[in-house]
Amino acid sequence: MKSDPNVSLVYSTDSGRIAPEKQTQTAPEGDGIVRIHKDSKGRKGKGVSVIKGLGLQEKELKALAQKLKKQCGCGGTVKEFNIEVQTDNREQLKTLLEKLNYTVKLAGG
Repeated sequence: MKSDPNVSLVYSTDSGRIAPEKQTQTAPEGDGIVRIHKDSKGRKGKGVSVIKGLGLQEKELKALAQKLKKQCGCGGTVKEFNIEVQTDNREQLKTLLEKLNYTVKLAGG
């Protein structure tokens, strides 16, 4: 019997509902340079700084984001292996990341 990748088992009389397997995402590999972008699309004109290219796993990214948010005194989040910090002060983020031995570039406007 051939198995079709588009078909998944939903219910079995042996064990009841079948939970789908969780897929773990891996961090995208970058070129070793961390880039800080300024972004305001979809945020009603409010600017955020998006930090890309860190190459860290989910837990490490959340810890780093927490540290950056405390140092800047603002909010933020981790989305799709990027850190979004609610500040326009990219220079401060650059100095903080350089102290943590990252190679940092300011990208975009």
